[in-house]
Amino acid sequence: MRNSPERWLPAALPRLLRRLPHLPVSLALTTALNLTAWPSIRRLDWQRLRGRRFGVRVLDLGLTAYFAVTESGFAPQVTAVADVTYTAKLEDFLRLALRLTDPDTLFFDRRLVIEGDTELGLAAKNLLDAIDLAEVLGRLPRPLRAGVGIVQRGLGT
Repeated sequence: MRNSPERWLPAALPRLLRRLPHLPVSLALTTALNLTAWPSIRRLDWQRLRGRRFGVRVLDLGLTAYFAVTESGFAPQVTAVADVTYTAKLEDFLRLALRLTDPDTLFFDRRLVIEGDTELGLAAKNLLDAIDLAEVLGRLPRPLRAGVGIVQRGLGT
């Protein structure tokens, strides 16, 4: 954590983001997931997640997103209800997404909290582990891929 996101995010950003209602955050997250991860997920056995509702809470930014997995991808949820909710700081979510830290390590270090249907949470984790990260990153536009590289280096890889 030698160069955590708190060091490179503008100090006012969390104060501004905390004011956002969850729907725009949910829409942004589901759009990003549908463009990057869904093409890989839809080829896997994702039916266990179908119709289930998920919450993602980013503690240090004060952001929360709610979404469901549908036949055509991720869909933002209007209501703040989830079958399982994942809570962590931005850095830990970035480490998870970039596979820099194992989710079990974060869970046992109490840096990742899973509330609700933990069996569903484990099923989602296993599905995400089966995704080819290089394939997902390859779908990003070149400037975003460069940004991911900067984040990876900043997190100490």
